Amino acid sequence: MPGNGLWRTKSIEQSIADTDEPDTKLRKDLTAWDLTVFGVAVVIGAGIFTLTASTAGNIAGPSVSLSFVLAAIACALAALCYAEFASTVPVAGSAYTFSYATFGEFAAWIIGWDLVLEFAVGSAAVAKGWSAYLQTTLGLLGLDVKTEVGDGFKFDWGAVLLVAVLTVLLIVGTKLSSRVSAVITAIKVAVVLLVIVLGIGYIKAENYTPFIPPAAESGPAAHTGIEQSLFSLITGYSGSTYGVLGMLAAASIVFFAFIGFDVVATTAEETKNPQKAVPRGILGSLAIVTVLYVAVTLVITGMVPYTKLATQPDGTRATLASAFRDNGVDWAATVISVGALAGLTTVVMVLMLGQSRVLFAMSRDGLLPRGLAKTGSHGTPTRITIIIGVLVAIAAGFFPAGKLEEMVNVGTLFAFILVSAGVWVLRKTRPDLSRGFRVPLVPLVPILAILACLWLMLNLTALTWVRFLVWMALGVVVYFVYSRRNSVLAKTGQAKVEPEPVVKHGEEPGI
Repeated sequence: MPGNGLWRTKSIEQSIADTDEPDTKLRKDLTAWDLTVFGVAVVIGAGIFTLTASTAGNIAGPSVSLSFVLAAIACALAALCYAEFASTVPVAGSAYTFSYATFGEFAAWIIGWDLVLEFAVGSAAVAKGWSAYLQTTLGLLGLDVKTEVGDGFKFDWGAVLLVAVLTVLLIVGTKLSSRVSAVITAIKVAVVLLVIVLGIGYIKAENYTPFIPPAAESGPAAHTGIEQSLFSLITGYSGSTYGVLGMLAAASIVFFAFIGFDVVATTAEETKNPQKAVPRGILGSLAIVTVLYVAVTLVITGMVPYTKLATQPDGTRATLASAFRDNGVDWAATVISVGALAGLTTVVMVLMLGQSRVLFAMSRDGLLPRGLAKTGSHGTPTRITIIIGVLVAIAAGFFPAGKLEEMVNVGTLFAFILVSAGVWVLRKTRPDLSRGFRVPLVPLVPILAILACLWLMLNLTALTWVRFLVWMALGVVVYFVYSRRNSVLAKTGQAKVEPEPVVKHGEEPGI
């Protein structure tokens, strides 16, 4: 049943039927290869070039490689659930659309609002990082040019320039965006492989000892109060820096490095054969980056003592290039810096793509102004893309980046929990649906995914939780002031169309 009020659901059939509306129709251009490229493009970026080294130095030590494994396991469990949902409901919007079909409108709005936090904050933060690398790269070329200008009131023209160019690319079309991503992704994967192959020769076994450093109970390395993990705050275990708790806390932070495969699900509506291509794109991109991440962490922590990777008093964070500079391989540090510049470019582009598709789906459903969902001559949501470009440019151009990784992480983990639960619910409520991919061992896998994500959320700082709850409270206000009354389902009173026979009883299509 559609349901009433907060719990009214939008049927799978209606969601799919909406994709054929002429004014809001997206062009189907993407293949499994395109989706894999998108996934790798956004995942190999800020996380591997900056987060890897600094997290090892500040929180986990050499055991950061285990932190990546733990984060990858949580992501893999959630990725299986995303793959089934995206192959069953090939509609733009990712977790927002999935939640609308299973938990109802209010839950869908909450997760959509949550994804705005993930993609918008992530885009702005990475754009600031790109600008910093641009300044470094220009310096390597002998050009002393500052990308952030002004005294007191600063303007980051580098970040704004990047966002402006990427906005135009996204308007022209996702296929072109995919081709640009493919070229840049090839460059940065080559740089990552260089780090692994070249770095192996500089590994010193003594740098792996102790593999899990003793916990820092006090001093500058220890985190206390609301700056410590929520788990530490609740249980009374002081400090979540180094030790086993540090390794677990690091898993929650390096989770940021894996964010991206869920963006693949937002492009399902623009994919030629979503039932097969989307699961392959999601699982393929996650498998590739997991292998690369674990290899890089083992190499970097073996090249230099983890204490040298800690953030400096002036706020300077260690990067992959730092380990090579410490070993006197300056030319490699230069190549890595250029690779990072390329890598962060595609991260911002794919995050902005994911953001536009989520807002597109919300606008088409009336939870945001319907006029925003109108597509242009290139088959892309032009109005939404421009608005997102302007907002991200303002945030990246005029506001300091700060420590945003955890804010992005808590929102993403919350989305993963809803998607994992939704797969289980949809198996019960709509067993007749055609599923291009099926999660094995339901409900065990979804339950494990939920528990893994909850655990990672507990290991984020209490301050992050406070900020997250404030943002979500603002979303609740917006829903009751505007979205609830303007919802298409609220106005029409119809949440579904009659389903067509989609699959024979007992049929279980595979990838």
